[in-house]
Amino acid sequence: MTALVDAATAEAIRHGGHGDPFAVLGPHDVAGETVLRVFQPGADHVWALTPDPVPLEALGDGMFAGRLAGRIPYSLRAEGSGTTWEWQDPYRFGPVLGELDEYLLGEGTHQRLWQVLGAHVMTHEGAEGTHFAVWAPSAERVSVVGDFNIWDGRRHPMRKRGATGVWEIFIPGLGEGTVYKYEIRGPGGALLPLKADPVGFGSEHAPKNASVVRRIDGADWQDDAWMETRAARHRIDAPMSVYEVHLGSWKRAPGGRMLSYLELADQLMDYAADMGFTHIELLPVSEYPFDGSWGYQPVGLFAPTIRHGTPAEFRAMVDAAHRKGLGLILDWVPGHFPTDPHGLGQFDGTALYEHADPREGFHQDWNTLIYNLGRREVSGFLLASAFWWLETFHVDGLRVDAVASML
Repeated sequence: MTALVDAATAEAIRHGGHGDPFAVLGPHDVAGETVLRVFQPGADHVWALTPDPVPLEALGDGMFAGRLAGRIPYSLRAEGSGTTWEWQDPYRFGPVLGELDEYLLGEGTHQRLWQVLGAHVMTHEGAEGTHFAVWAPSAERVSVVGDFNIWDGRRHPMRKRGATGVWEIFIPGLGEGTVYKYEIRGPGGALLPLKADPVGFGSEHAPKNASVVRRIDGADWQDDAWMETRAARHRIDAPMSVYEVHLGSWKRAPGGRMLSYLELADQLMDYAADMGFTHIELLPVSEYPFDGSWGYQPVGLFAPTIRHGTPAEFRAMVDAAHRKGLGLILDWVPGHFPTDPHGLGQFDGTALYEHADPREGFHQDWNTLIYNLGRREVSGFLLASAFWWLETFHVDGLRVDAVASML
């Protein structure tokens, strides 16, 4: 009879040092047997819930293993500290990303990054959950952490997709509103500060800075008339009058509260239309950590700031503008980003998004980091952000900020 797991492998899993957890955890065919391995810290007993429940052998410090009667469906049950809990094993699911995605990601030419990276609520192999994917090519290990696993990076280490540098995992049971970050072990094994998702669609309210799972599907656009006539409205000889607005200071609710996207959909759009403007230009609405920057130091280029509401509510504001006959332009910041530890700087323990040489990669006037536009994956990331705003939210144009400093 084969051993359930060798000691060195079990120790690497326990300490979060194994770079390929899917090669160890979950069901595996070993010498004609199906061996199931589970890591569940805090459990005293674990069972595989098959038609005939199978108790798994406790191997110490959260490791459990046993033999199943072939590749059969199962879920898991654990007991510990007087409580019982059940869950679907994320390590029994295959990868989500397909071969074409893997090829384009490896080339750094995927122009729809928001469709493959970030956090997506979906049904995968018959289970409801959320798929997480992040680019961190120099990382030795990447995990999703959050309240759902008590921020323990050993519990949900991800699968690395070969030479793409992308890590992914599908976690059953997680959905809209899940708060999460990535725990990354960089080159040499050092743990980095927890990172927000570069392609996350939502964020916590400042000063908190974790990413939040947000659905971006299910749009109910009512702006067909605008979209059908937009090209004519944007002819080079068409009249244009632009009202530039910082949403956080244009107007406040009683008590000083910022207006929501839904409130702005009524009040701002009515005002701009009544004043005869053809377009509204919004100062940056990509998620940013520091209020004093007015959004010009963003960390979430795929997330409308939560200061005014959710992505669905931002979409409703754009829809309202178009129904009022107003175009919407966004200030967009692809030149630099802040040094906040949860952001893009040294994302995988290397200068991934920024130039490695501080003479190229650090902006002394603004104390920000400068994107390495010569790296294909980075320029592709920024182009995908532009496409995201234009396609997902029907935005009519982008004003590119700080072009002089980029040149």
